[in-house]
Amino acid sequence: MFILNTWYIAAWGHEIADKPLARRICDQPVVLFRDLKTKQIAALEDKCCHRAAPLSMGVVVESGLQCGYHGVVHDCAGRCVHIPGQDKIPARAKVRAYPVVEKNEFIWIWMGDPELADESAIVDYPFNDDHRNWPHHRGFYHIKAGYMLMVDNLMDLTHLGYVHGSTIGGNPQTHVEALMDVTKTEDSLKYVRWMLNSVPPPTYLAAVPFKGRVDRWQEFEFSPPSNVLQWSGAVDAGTGARENGNRSGGFSLRIFHGLTPETENTCFYFYAPANGYRPEDEAATAALMDHISEAFMEDKLICEGQQARLDELGDGGLVDIVSDATRVQLRRIIRRMAEAEARQNAARAQEAVPRAAVPQT
Repeated sequence: MFILNTWYIAAWGHEIADKPLARRICDQPVVLFRDLKTKQIAALEDKCCHRAAPLSMGVVVESGLQCGYHGVVHDCAGRCVHIPGQDKIPARAKVRAYPVVEKNEFIWIWMGDPELADESAIVDYPFNDDHRNWPHHRGFYHIKAGYMLMVDNLMDLTHLGYVHGSTIGGNPQTHVEALMDVTKTEDSLKYVRWMLNSVPPPTYLAAVPFKGRVDRWQEFEFSPPSNVLQWSGAVDAGTGARENGNRSGGFSLRIFHGLTPETENTCFYFYAPANGYRPEDEAATAALMDHISEAFMEDKLICEGQQARLDELGDGGLVDIVSDATRVQLRRIIRRMAEAEARQNAARAQEAVPRAAVPQT
């Protein structure tokens, strides 16, 4: 059901303060907390090793996370380090700890085999750390739809003119007829959509005083299995945006989209719209967040409706159309990841099986 040997966003860094945070990831209950001394993040199975009370109902203390039922304390590695009224701690008194990394304001978690967790595999997104040139706000939605439906939505922008007509969309035909520059490999997919000499959408007009029509781009990079990096914008038409790469002086925004599976049919959506057109203007950054959040609520509603109908009627009889090209490619990438993980798990399981004793002669 889930790809486990990969990094998912568990939370924004600011969400983990002085209290534990409960979150279900890949249908597993997880509790996150910050060590009082080192300020490092820890992620544990949300179940006390004593009587299975949720550790997220406890409190953070100097030695770790104290269960709110009987005061048993687990450290950042999941080991039980204190039992009230008892000096000896059983060796098996522990819970599972998950590898976590704090990077680019996100808390990343690895739900699979901890021996395979490689921090270098986490996608780089330095724009979240560049508050001067790319000021941003931090967004979060709980979505009642599977994460892959949301990734589909992000990587197929022909829906913009229909779902987002009053916000970031613009004319539907403009999106259908957009020029596409696509780059794909076995495990990555990137495209740039160009809408040359087009009418700027309402969000763009509210931010920048264009002279008239614009050359507009939408650059999307899929970082499998569940993250999408976006750079969108527009400049006055005919100023060389596509021909010579001149994308300065107009409207420009970057957005990190992070989808984390909660259950099979629900997910968490982390997003960070960054203002690249008036970075010194705090009001502009706030207005951008308002516009983008309004548009993303439109995505949320349509994808939740889609999920509800799939749950009810299944996907039998559905057909692909020309706008599904990128969606089909990204689904293939995810499927290959899942198949590779299944083969890896099968091989490790085979290695763990004791070999039959060879008769001695």
